[in-house]
Amino acid sequence: MSPEGPKLVIVGPPGAGKTTVATLLAERLGVDVRDTDADVEAATGMAVADIFIEKGEAAFRELEEEAVAKALVEHAGVLALGGGAVLSERTRETLRPHRVLYLEVGLAAAVQRVGLGVGRPLLLGNVRSTLKRLLDERAPLYQAVADITIKTDGVDPAVVADRVMDELRGDA
Repeated sequence: MSPEGPKLVIVGPPGAGKTTVATLLAERLGVDVRDTDADVEAATGMAVADIFIEKGEAAFRELEEEAVAKALVEHAGVLALGGGAVLSERTRETLRPHRVLYLEVGLAAAVQRVGLGVGRPLLLGNVRSTLKRLLDERAPLYQAVADITIKTDGVDPAVVADRVMDELRGDA
């Protein structure tokens, strides 16, 4: 783990609970929380969904890659990445020296959590089949960058945070 940068980086698919768990962990660790999707929105003045619609996924992925690289240098707290951030080889490489948590979620739980995908541009249309494809495509990438993996299906976010804290302390 790098002496600089975030105490913990969180990756996982839509519906895994990245933002919720990141907030809980930041509180427990006494640090700030940061979300790279929010960074992209702040930098562009546009919602992620609008960037996808107006500029396309490729443009969003470039902005996301830049936001992740910047946050990994600037932020010392808990950092939540967008679900597709691991698609970038550069991002996967820059994550290498950092402590990375993969929040794993099954299809049924993810579908239940994201609902109809409103505000999630990649999930518009058939949410279940799109999520299945994303989970299948990205799971190996999440696993490849992660030091810690926690399953979140049917588990309260506070319990997930407890399990992560145990892992960080080496108690688990």
